[in-house]
Amino acid sequence: QLQLVESGGGSVQAGGSLRLSCTASGYTYSSYCMGWFRQAPGKEREGVATIDSDGRISYADSVKGRFTISTDNAKNTRYLQMNSLKPEDTAMYYCAADVSTLPSQEALVAGTGLFGMWGQGTQGTVSS
Repeated sequence: QLQLVESGGGSVQAGGSLRLSCTASGYTYSSYCMGWFRQAPGKEREGVATIDSDGRISYADSVKGRFTISTDNAKNTRYLQMNSLKPEDTAMYYCAADVSTLPSQEALVAGTGLFGMWGQGTQGTVSS
């Protein structure tokens, strides 16, 4: 059974950092396209960053230079390191995966409709 489990959300002040984790069970990340998404209250879910099956990474313009995806293959876990956080980064964050072989940038553009597997989400709150 394929499963994604997120953790690491919390509350920080503006300028602070959070590291989100997404652990996969039932498959290995290297075979899948994976993405981080977020959804703020009253807004649509949006793509934050994607990593494709070749390891290429793409970031949304709003987080470029502040957020970083990394991987721990031994733990089958991917991380989203979020630095220099802003109040507008407050959202529920989700990780997602799919068997798609699209390059990361195309996967980011394709958005939520591409991804067939989703975690339960973890809340990140940034106060001013």
